[in-house]
Amino acid sequence: MNILAPSILSADFWNLGEAVRQVEQENIRWLHIDVMDGMFVPSISYGMPVIQGLRRRTELFFDVHLMIERPERYIREFAECGADLINFHIEATERVEETIAMIRALGRKVGITIKPQTSAAAVEPYLELVDMVLVMTVEPGFGGQRLMPHCLDKVSEVRAMTRAKGLSVDIEVDGGICVDNVADAVLAGANVIVAGSAVYKGDVCSNVQTLLAKMG
Repeated sequence: MNILAPSILSADFWNLGEAVRQVEQENIRWLHIDVMDGMFVPSISYGMPVIQGLRRRTELFFDVHLMIERPERYIREFAECGADLINFHIEATERVEETIAMIRALGRKVGITIKPQTSAAAVEPYLELVDMVLVMTVEPGFGGQRLMPHCLDKVSEVRAMTRAKGLSVDIEVDGGICVDNVADAVLAGANVIVAGSAVYKGDVCSNVQTLLAKMG
């Protein structure tokens, strides 16, 4: 099943609660939450208090994407504030397996993420340990970028690895997704699609329905 995960990073923060309700009304079940620390990536976004506040008001599945240095420092806090899946960059820590184990021990689903310049092969040692692999299709931390086509080749590589191992691992794409390329991402092997401005710029209802139709 293909999943659309709207990214609240592109929502109107003045009306963040309403932005979440809008996608709920379109039967969206996942929310993508980008946490940036100003170190692993240049930008700073939001953290535990925002996630905790949203958690009190919605039952949506929280896909929390940590773009932070040494994510193992904060796994417990993100689990406790409401994350359902904690997704971290393997480039951000030397303790990948330990971080995976920490997330598992707290009863949360595990995702690992790679940047555009990281090879697909980098995730292979961890595929049996995780629920999802996120392939970034732009450089993390910068908005308004176009999807890098070579990243979809990596999606196909990761999907081939999971099939060869007989694994049902979700593959997520994030960055530059729009109505013109979302079908390409699905064709490459992604089944979880993150979309920010493609959802929240303009009519949310129409945008969601168009994206879902393109995803098939």
